Amino acid sequence: MADQTAASIEDASPAEIRESYLAQTRRKRLYSGMLLAVFVALMAGGFITADSRNAGGFWDGLHRIFDFPAGVIAETVEKIDRMPANLVKFFPALMETINIAAAATLLGALGGIVLSMLATRGMARWPRLIPVFRRIMDVMRAVPEIVIALVLIFVLGGGPVPAMIAIAFHTVGALGKLFSEVNENASLKPVEGLASVGANWSQRMLLGVVPQVAPNYLSYALLRFEINIRASAILGFVGAGGIGYELKNAIGWGIGRYDEAAAIFLLLFLTIVVVDQFSSYARDLLTHGRKKEMLA
Repeated sequence: MADQTAASIEDASPAEIRESYLAQTRRKRLYSGMLLAVFVALMAGGFITADSRNAGGFWDGLHRIFDFPAGVIAETVEKIDRMPANLVKFFPALMETINIAAAATLLGALGGIVLSMLATRGMARWPRLIPVFRRIMDVMRAVPEIVIALVLIFVLGGGPVPAMIAIAFHTVGALGKLFSEVNENASLKPVEGLASVGANWSQRMLLGVVPQVAPNYLSYALLRFEINIRASAILGFVGAGGIGYELKNAIGWGIGRYDEAAAIFLLLFLTIVVVDQFSSYARDLLTHGRKKEMLA
């Protein structure tokens, strides 16, 4: 079939080749236009449905979209002298949020490493169960952290522990997927060499695979740590503790505590910037630094 296609292309004239190319281009544009039309129709239908079910119409409240930011800024400027005290007041809550994210990332990374190796061909201890472990990671990624946190808060009560468990559960699935893709690029020769001298599965993975993939593991874990800080702050709104809980209270009280909300926003912003810069630097050092060592 391929030989016939190649022969027909060689026998075709330049005009026929050009016409065939233009026909394919028109067909591609038609399909792209149809797909775009379907997407726009779905978006419009979804927006109309959501607007009709909302307590207030979107267009009716659109002119008030800047009322809250304006109120926060105005009250913050009026009480700017309280800003240092507010930053000190909410700093412990910020540290609680960071601790939740760090513990969740560590536990999630450890669980993701184990599941990723169990779900990678050539490394899995039980090859027939590879699809099972992959589906487990799919489920863990599919369930939102806030759903898990709400269930755990109902069982365990409010606090940082439900938030940590919820984020760690989701992190295992997310990092497990990323780690398994990294594992597929690792060389199996060290694993085979260790197997030939009688090493067990744990030793083969620890000594033969981990040294190859550790920089990529750490890079992905740092990236996930940034995401988990945001997730930890969001879970505070449902009673999981941390700075998100303080932000919910400050916003809930309304006028009179907007200066506290501004201080919390500032702490979150500075934390995300610092963590992002540190993570970017560490990932760059791990990837490019290792490349330089290999070239040297």
